[in-house]
Amino acid sequence: MKAFVVESYGADGLRSADVPEPVPGDRDVLVQVRAAGINPLDKMVRNGEFKQLLRYERPFVLGHDVAGVVTQVGASVRRFAVGDEVCARPRDLRIGAFAEFIAMDSDDVAHKPRSLSFEEAAAVPLVALAAWQALVDVAHVEAGQKVLVHAGAGGLGSTAIQVAKHLGAHVATTARAENAEAVRKLGADEVIDYRTTDFSDVLDGYDVVLDSLGGTNLEKSLSVLKPGGLAISVVGPPDPAFAEQLGRSVLKPVLSLMSRKIRKRAKRLGVRYSFFFMRANGTQLAELAGLYDSGALRPVLDRTFPFDDLPEAMAHVELGRANGKVVVTLD
Repeated sequence: MKAFVVESYGADGLRSADVPEPVPGDRDVLVQVRAAGINPLDKMVRNGEFKQLLRYERPFVLGHDVAGVVTQVGASVRRFAVGDEVCARPRDLRIGAFAEFIAMDSDDVAHKPRSLSFEEAAAVPLVALAAWQALVDVAHVEAGQKVLVHAGAGGLGSTAIQVAKHLGAHVATTARAENAEAVRKLGADEVIDYRTTDFSDVLDGYDVVLDSLGGTNLEKSLSVLKPGGLAISVVGPPDPAFAEQLGRSVLKPVLSLMSRKIRKRAKRLGVRYSFFFMRANGTQLAELAGLYDSGALRPVLDRTFPFDDLPEAMAHVELGRANGKVVVTLD
């Protein structure tokens, strides 16, 4: 089958290849891919940014978001049948959405929202799970709280705004002025044009900040939190809790050192910092599918590319200009 594999780490390490069709195990479903979403995480994994934490054996098929049709089920699978339309963010070390077929643990899979096309469904799993887990499972956002979502026009940001609003929060976001109307329609109450205004000069007293930019942006985010507030970053630096999530406690001292500066600054300001790396969860994804079907959430697509143009699609995402998710489609 045709696939895009990481042959070597780095910007030039992704190539098209013919690889064997995966064989599903007892707990797996084999899915014919109809569409695959592209995420900044794909670039990070391709470039080897997590190679000490996620030990993929190269060459491996890239891709963290998928929608398609079940063509085979393992002997122990009961929730899915051949012909089911599904979507998933496959678990780490079992990714591989950039291919004609993918075998996934059935626990990571959910039935596709009925109201969404395959292209729309492929744009949902990673960002929906990330937004929900960060704001609900980690931050425990409640109605009336104030949440700042950075990069509100992006894939994660556009979803996190909707989730925060669904939870009853007052939502602020950073975005370019030309995207202000779009993010307001998603639920943003305040929009800060980051090109003309420093958000840390105009916002304060926030309960939660969801950061997807890192660096100086993350440091400034700590200053807009109220005492005890929480800054969650999806781009790092990883903290010791991430070692526990990976089941590799031996890495805690290393990650503690990597995140010491930001954790020390947070403590000095009387706030908290948490690195966040989403987890595959088919049950949770099924619950989110219901929110998409009810209209409480909606996918935001920037554009679609043919599967053969996947390198161009990834380059488009890496430019940082995508308003919403970028998806590749397979016939």
